[in-house]
Amino acid sequence: MYKLLILMLSSLLSCQALAATTDQMLRHADNYRLQEGSARVMTVVRLYKNQVLDKTHLYEVYARPDRQSLVLFKSRTEAGQKLLMLGDNYWLLMPKSRRPIRITPMQKLLGEASVGDISSLRWRDDYQATLTGPATLTLNGRSVKANQLALVSKTKGASYARITLWLDQANDFPLKADLYLRSGKLAKQAFFSSKGTAEADDQQPLMVKTMTLLDKIQPAKKTVIEYQDRTPYQLADKYYNPAYLIRQAKVDL
Repeated sequence: MYKLLILMLSSLLSCQALAATTDQMLRHADNYRLQEGSARVMTVVRLYKNQVLDKTHLYEVYARPDRQSLVLFKSRTEAGQKLLMLGDNYWLLMPKSRRPIRITPMQKLLGEASVGDISSLRWRDDYQATLTGPATLTLNGRSVKANQLALVSKTKGASYARITLWLDQANDFPLKADLYLRSGKLAKQAFFSSKGTAEADDQQPLMVKTMTLLDKIQPAKKTVIEYQDRTPYQLADKYYNPAYLIRQAKVDL
């Protein structure tokens, strides 16, 4: 009986240690997308059709803890539009509308980039992670040793029901993600890179510079989300209120 109790305790401690390790891995991966605290992220989204650039949109994202984000649409054709995320609730605010419009995180902004893809930058806020084992990925012609994580949504506002995520074994940098709908269908594949369009990329700290989204149903389309600038920024509380935002025809920060 004593040996059985020791065995059960050892197994429990091993499970707890594994869970703690997995949580730490996901935290590291998140930090490559957005560091702790509040920040402003300048985001460019490019839609390609048959490898030819079709459209480009610019978004200014203000993110802070507790799953809160404000997205300002900066392109000329979308000027004045705003997107607010407060936990599980999403609103689209149009310049000539008197009421915020309730939307879902899966509604499209441009190409395969959805509301949730732009406004949510931390997996650990929305998903519970489990380490499923090591794997080897072939990316850009080279083999990379990775750890595979299974992410299951723990909030109603999560963009996807589950995600299979691969992290570089060397440093937990995110490499690839399979994004699944609640129906179980594979919606998109995401690939992450530390390379952007800036010439001085190699001089910057290791961060996710681009996320490329592929739709397996429409292989001719590709959407590239580029994070051009991340700056610590504390936005006033009033901007996270849809009633206040709807009264502002234009928000210049």
